[in-house]
Parts: sequence; structure tokens; C-alpha cells
Amino acid sequence: MLAGAAAATGKLATAGPAAGSGLRIAFASDGHYGEKGTGYQENYAKIIRWLNEEHREKPLDFVVFNGDIVHDQPALLKTVRDEYFRRLQMPWYALPGNHDHATTATWKEVFGYDVNYSLEKKNTAFIMANTSNEKGDYVCPDIDFLRTSLNKYKEIPSVFVVMHIPPHQWLPEEDYFTQCDDVLKLLQGYTNVKGLFHGHDHGLDIMRRTGNLRHFFDGHFGGSWGTAYHGFRILEIDEAGRISSYQKNPGAAPVINRQQL
Repeated sequence: MLAGAAAATGKLATAGPAAGSGLRIAFASDGHYGEKGTGYQENYAKIIRWLNEEHREKPLDFVVFNGDIVHDQPALLKTVRDEYFRRLQMPWYALPGNHDHATTATWKEVFGYDVNYSLEKKNTAFIMANTSNEKGDYVCPDIDFLRTSLNKYKEIPSVFVVMHIPPHQWLPEEDYFTQCDDVLKLLQGYTNVKGLFHGHDHGLDIMRRTGNLRHFFDGHFGGSWGTAYHGFRILEIDEAGRISSYQKNPGAAPVINRQQL
């Protein structure tokens, strides 16, 4: 019942088998629905079709849409939910980006949960941390929320943190990232944090590191700039607990930048 509700509305579900049954998640970001001069309706139709095809080929436990769902028009969030997300054949969740401009109240009204939340599936935890606000500012995630969530899941073997904007600026020219030293220090103190998943930079579809932390980017499936293709990223944990992640370009090469964790 919970899983069915999640597939229809994106609301949180925590039911699932214990560890050892395998886990498969898709991450897609930066659809920018409503951006003028782009084929945003076609882009959304494609990502929904691709994800459903992926699910039929090898089932996905759920999908995460990691920010910039719309382009500066929060009123369109309901349109995306009703006309696209509800066509998915698996549970799905969403996290705000800097172009969503959604208040916490709006986010709850549309998706049924807060802009910061967490969930557990098959003995694996996912911490969804907001990195923007209704004005579109780049902000560090709420460190108290992160600390509470990390402590809640400290006995869970694998924890993944999802943030639209990464908390580190690797290069001087990357001023569109946010340097959050206290957040990085906190995360690096938990050995069960296996990776972070980010959107925001449409041109990145690779893995980067900060100390012992792995940061995975998923390119984009919409918007007016970025990688030459639209795609999404897969996270897999097999029955033996081995973790891998790879990028997919459904329009051409099926697998890009595979990483074994």
C-alpha cells in the first residue's frame, strides 16, 4: 500500500526486504520544465519513458528527481507531478533545486513531505537535504537535520546523501557550488556514508571526491545547456552488498562512467 502511494504521489515509503535482496535506484535531475526556448515537454516525456523502460528491463526500487524540476515557476510543480511523475511505474521522490523557488509549504502541498527528509529501503538509508530556498539562493544544507539523520541511521550499513548543489567548490571558477566545510567535516565522520548524489551542474556526469567522500553527478535531462546528451544515473547494491553506480545515455551508449564503490 505504501509503495503504491509512493508511485502515485511521491510520498515516503520505508517498507522493503532486508539487506541482501539487492537495491536499484535511478537519479535524474535538472528537467527545467517551463524554460523558454527548450523542448521541456518532450524532455519530460522522454525521461518518463526511459525510466519506465529501465524499470521493465531491470526493476527500480524508486527514482529520485534531484532538483530543478521546474524553471523559476513553482506553480508548474503540480503540472509536472500530475502529467509526468504520476505516469512512472515505480515509486518516486523529489528534492528542490535552486530553480524550483518553492516554499516549504508549497513543497509539502505538492509532494506531501518536507524539503528535508529521509527514507530507508532494504537496510539502506537515503538522506535528502535541501540546498536552496524560495528565492533560489545557494545555501548549505541544514546541518542539524543532517546530524540528526546521520545519527538515526548510524547502524545502517550504507547511507547515501542527496543534495542538488554539492557542498564543495573544487575549482575557483565553480562559484555556482557552495563551500560548506562544516557539512563536509560532519559527513566525513560517518564511515557508512557511501556516496553523495548531485545535480545542478548539467555538464558533469562523473564522480568527484572530497577526502573519503564520493560525489556522483547525473548530467541533466532538460535545460538549455550541459552534456550533449540527456540521461540519468543508476545506483546498484547487489545481493552480496557490493555497490556500484553508473551514468546512462539512453539515446546512445547505454552505460557511462561506471564506478565500483
